[in-house]
Amino acid sequence: MAEPVASPADPGELSTGELITRITGQVSTLIRDELALARIELTRKGKKAGVGAGLFGGAGVVALYGVGALLTAAIAALALVLPIWASALIVAAVLFVVAGIVALLGKKNLSQATPPLPAEAVEGIKTDAQIIKERAHR
Repeated sequence: MAEPVASPADPGELSTGELITRITGQVSTLIRDELALARIELTRKGKKAGVGAGLFGGAGVVALYGVGALLTAAIAALALVLPIWASALIVAAVLFVVAGIVALLGKKNLSQATPPLPAEAVEGIKTDAQIIKERAHR
């Protein structure tokens, strides 16, 4: 932190140049202090976000094991009426069909997102520029 500038008994005694110098110094100090505060706040929030993301990742891993347990239960249930290899084969085939459908949906959504340019915003800017040009020539 910068040290505050000592002020005379009567601020009216300062010249315009001295006042501008003080204002410039005070604004500079204020901006530096605000940036330092923002950096501290972002660091604190970044740490919390990192911990939160790690916890979400851990939850995802545990959920994946849960899905594995459910699939094992489905295979075991089918094994009551079919041989175990047939039960596992049926569950695997269903999983591959679901994976294929999800992949196709993902491909469709991804193709709609490319190219990664904000086409609507660019078009809006072009329209605005055209309107400004037209009004400038009037």
